[in-house]
Amino acid sequence: MRYLEEFRDADLSLGIASSIKKLATRKWTIMEVCGGQTHTIVSHGLDDLCGPSIDLVHGPGCPVCVTPVATIDEAIAMACLPGVIFCTFGDVIRVPGTDSDLLSARGGGADVRTVYSPLDALEIAKMNPSRQVVFFAVGFETTAPANALAALRAVERGVENFSLLSAMVLVVPAMQALCRSPDNRVQGFLAAGHVCTVTGTAEYEPLAEEHRVPIVVTGFEPVDILSGLHMCVESLEGGKADVRIQYSRTVRPGGNPSARDLMDRAFVRVDREWRGMGIIGASGLDLAPGLASVDARSRFVLAPRESRENTGCISGRILRGNGRPTDCPHFGTLCTPERPLGATMVSSEGACAAYHRYRLHEGEDMP
Repeated sequence: MRYLEEFRDADLSLGIASSIKKLATRKWTIMEVCGGQTHTIVSHGLDDLCGPSIDLVHGPGCPVCVTPVATIDEAIAMACLPGVIFCTFGDVIRVPGTDSDLLSARGGGADVRTVYSPLDALEIAKMNPSRQVVFFAVGFETTAPANALAALRAVERGVENFSLLSAMVLVVPAMQALCRSPDNRVQGFLAAGHVCTVTGTAEYEPLAEEHRVPIVVTGFEPVDILSGLHMCVESLEGGKADVRIQYSRTVRPGGNPSARDLMDRAFVRVDREWRGMGIIGASGLDLAPGLASVDARSRFVLAPRESRENTGCISGRILRGNGRPTDCPHFGTLCTPERPLGATMVSSEGACAAYHRYRLHEGEDMP
C-alpha cells in the first residue's frame, strides 16, 4: 500500500539508522511531541537502532495524557448531572480522576457514550431533544477543526441541547514551556505531522530561533521518524536552529487554511493547565464569546471540588521528558492498562501504554 509499506521498509530503515550513527559526533537529546510517534519508536525499537549518540525522550504528545485531573473530575461531575448524555472519545473513559473515572460513572448510572467524532455527538443531540448532550472536546490542533465545525453547526441549525466541554490544547506553547524550564535537556524536536497539517509551520520558527533548537515536522512510520531524526541531527551537527518538513506528502508551510479558518471562527486562546506542567499561557482553546450558548461550562454550574493527583504516578515527569515509564516503581505491577494510576497508561497514545505493550519484560533495552 502506497505511503504505508514503503515507509516500513526494514532495509531502508536500517540504512537511515546507520547514516544517523555516522553523522552524530556527540550525544544529542531529541524529543518527539506525538504519542503516535512514541508508539512507533517503542514498538520498532528505533531508539536502540540509532545507537547511544541519540537520546530519544518522550514529550507531552498525547492530549488525553496532558489533560489534568481537575478537568477529568469536571467531566465526571458533568456526566453525572440529571438528564445529561455525556459523549467522549474511547481512550478518555478510563482516565483516572481524583476518586473515579467516566467508566465508573457510567456503571453508576450516568449516560456516558463513546463516539468517534463531535459530529456524532451532535447527531445524538438531535435525536434526544429532551436531553442535554455534552461532548468532551479533548485534543490538540488535529481535532480542533472538527470540534469547531460541531459548535458552529449546532448554533447555525438551532440545536439548543448540545454543548462542548473544552479541554483542547496547543502544541507550540507546551514546547515553549519545556524549552524555558530550568531542567530542560531537549536539543531538538520531532514535531507532529498531523498537527502541522492543520497549522503549518510558521509558529514553530520563533521557537526554534529563540531557543536554538531545530524542529523537524515528521510522520508516523519508521522511515518517517528515522528520516526526521536524520534531518534533526544534520541541523544539530551544523549548528542550525531551523524548521524543516520531513512529512512533505501531507504538510505545507501554510497548513490547511480551511481548518484554520474554522478554528479562528470558533475559538479563542486561553491559559490552560497541563498535567505535570502546570498552567501554560495561551495554550488552550475555549469557545469564542459568540458561541457561549454551546459552552458547557456556561450552561452547567458545578459545585466546587478539590482534585488530587495520584502521588504514586510519575506521568508528569514522563510528559516533561524527564523520565521514562520504566523509571516508575509501579510500572507493570500496581499500574497496568487494566488498573492504571495515570493517563499515560490508559491512552492509546500514552508512553506508559506503549512500554507496557512492547517492553514490559524487556525494559528499555529491547532490541
